[in-house]
Amino acid sequence: MAAPTSLIINSAFTEPQQHWAENPDRSLRLEPMRRPAGYEIIDTRENTRRQVAIPLVDTIRDRVRQWRLDGWPGTTAVTLGLLQHWWDADKVSRRQWPFYFCQLEAIETLIWHLEALPEYRQGIYIQGDGGEFERLCNKMATGSGKTTVMAMIITWQVLNALTYPKSPRKYSSAIFLVAPGLTVKSRLQVLMPGHEANYYDQFELCPSEALRQKLNRADILIENWHTLMPLKEQERSVVKKGKESDEAYTRRVLGPLANAKNLVVINDEAHHAYRKPADIKVSRAEAEAFGIDLDEATRWVEGLDRIHKTRRIARCYDL
Repeated sequence: MAAPTSLIINSAFTEPQQHWAENPDRSLRLEPMRRPAGYEIIDTRENTRRQVAIPLVDTIRDRVRQWRLDGWPGTTAVTLGLLQHWWDADKVSRRQWPFYFCQLEAIETLIWHLEALPEYRQGIYIQGDGGEFERLCNKMATGSGKTTVMAMIITWQVLNALTYPKSPRKYSSAIFLVAPGLTVKSRLQVLMPGHEANYYDQFELCPSEALRQKLNRADILIENWHTLMPLKEQERSVVKKGKESDEAYTRRVLGPLANAKNLVVINDEAHHAYRKPADIKVSRAEAEAFGIDLDEATRWVEGLDRIHKTRRIARCYDL
């Protein structure tokens, strides 16, 4: 096959319908279907490459697609209104640009996992990371707008929590956002409803002004993950206070959210947040090259474990 004239063959606003596949001779051929989920492992020492499929992702995509076509059965009235507003099939929204398909599919999948009728989730098992609270991850390409998806998560959770305060689904209006560094923490300030350039207004996330005003009642805390590091004991202090208790730790880290329970946690760039020993996933040589401190790499999740022990994490979403 001749070299393609363009590698871009799908619209960003609709589900991909085709993809470029590689032939054994490294030339490309056009496959008339969405690319199956998976990743590639490259061994630079042996100069080899191999594909690893993730069939669970493909199954979930199929289930979510059917759920969407059926009109999202099982959702609350608030959630249904949000999904209809975000997809904007009737083109009544005033937002300048529609959302990317990957953004809508990402938030839709998280909602499907919590709200879809059981038959749409039958046979689906999402393996956890061994912790006591569930972590769900949306893996999105750089530049595909994950900060907007975070704003959608907050809108969905907070509006449901305030509208249905006794819901057994455990929505929450207390949101703890954890950033990987000070630069990202600063950038995430647009997720505060009162910020002058907040994403809720910029992308018209609420279907009505009444819901937008209700969103202002959200309790949101944005912190750098280093806040989750335990305090170092003062070896030469005159007053020996001992190790920081879980309760004291929680109050120090959460600050204004210290009295909240059943939190929703959103981890940005969560590929830095390891639960299992980090060197299982990343060698020390690779960690050094990427500037990752393996002795600190599990502290992020360890800190969340302590918060879960004292306040309970109802939902944890990794981006």
